[in-house]
Amino acid sequence: MDLRQSIKNQTDVSLTLAKHILLNNNNSHSNTVFSPLSVHVVLGLITAGSSAQTQKQLLSFLKAGSSDDLNSLSGQLVDLVFADGSGSGGPCVSFANGVWIDESLALKPLFKQVVEGVYKAASLHVDFQTKATEVTNSVNSWAEKKTNGLIKEILPSGSVDSSTRLVFANALYFKGAWTDKFDASTTKEDEFHLLDGSSIQVPFMTSKKKQLISAFDGFKVLGLPYKQGGDKRQFSMYFFLPDAKDGLPKLVEEVGSVAGFLERHIPYQKVEVGDFRIPKFKISFGFEASEVLKELGLVLPFSGDGLTEMVDSPMGQKLYVSSIFHKSFIEVNEEGTEAAAASAGVIKLRSLQMFDKIDFVADRPFLFLIREDMTGVVQFIGQVHNPLAT
Repeated sequence: MDLRQSIKNQTDVSLTLAKHILLNNNNSHSNTVFSPLSVHVVLGLITAGSSAQTQKQLLSFLKAGSSDDLNSLSGQLVDLVFADGSGSGGPCVSFANGVWIDESLALKPLFKQVVEGVYKAASLHVDFQTKATEVTNSVNSWAEKKTNGLIKEILPSGSVDSSTRLVFANALYFKGAWTDKFDASTTKEDEFHLLDGSSIQVPFMTSKKKQLISAFDGFKVLGLPYKQGGDKRQFSMYFFLPDAKDGLPKLVEEVGSVAGFLERHIPYQKVEVGDFRIPKFKISFGFEASEVLKELGLVLPFSGDGLTEMVDSPMGQKLYVSSIFHKSFIEVNEEGTEAAAASAGVIKLRSLQMFDKIDFVADRPFLFLIREDMTGVVQFIGQVHNPLAT
């Protein structure tokens, strides 16, 4: 398995998913954030326990050659991207997987091996049949603990009942300090233009230091690196800012439709800045992912009879995925970023003269993402429509 190619494929899947979630009618004018990686990991676990056409459809959706390739990718990501770097001055990263299984069932040995060996997931036997509410509370407190208290309720009330047999959960927490922190005393309120044509006053962070910015046809991209630890990983946050005040939907469409888009639009050169302003923001967002996945053609895991490799029981023939709940949180301020998630064409580069100062004023709706640059893995994607709305 070629790791770089696998990650490129995974990024393309992430951006396709992002396009559908961000442009969904309910979210198209609201602040949104989610972790495609979190969703990918849960789907990887489901793939490992599936067979026949269901597995084939999952592998095709995830652009993976085989279940082994997918397990290998997930295993390397767990080791490479999700190791905590806070001990050596880098970002604090916490990643956890959990599997809750009904006490009347046992995981198949091979599936258990993948769950524990590849995904490093803890598996717990519980009583769904008479204690569904207690199990819901237990999964929620697990997610809260693993995300440092940022995700309080991954499973909504009533989502687990006596017919539930398995729950897969995944939690991701990230806290990084900017390499160059913003001076809070220079943060000032200014105008931010909303999609409906009105404007609001929001606090903007600013800096006179050189920045990683590239200008393309119709949009600009800013990269803000996080402080590195003692390893080679480099996490960064990228801001995709459309030139037009109402240009975000078109930009999201482009980012999610062109294969390899991200790789070709990452800024690598620091430039002098003129007017440089980024709004502070805080977003909490949750959704149920199965409908979006079905719209994208992934239907078999949700319809039954293909999840035969999970449990040692004739009941394995009747298992199906009822829902995939996902919640994310992100806060961006002068110090850096705190984020958490849980899931159950032709490119024209505008030439910049070296002596040109470039403006980057994020005073209109924009797209953002957090990426580990050594591997290219995208951890979080979102959009800001109104920096004051949480």
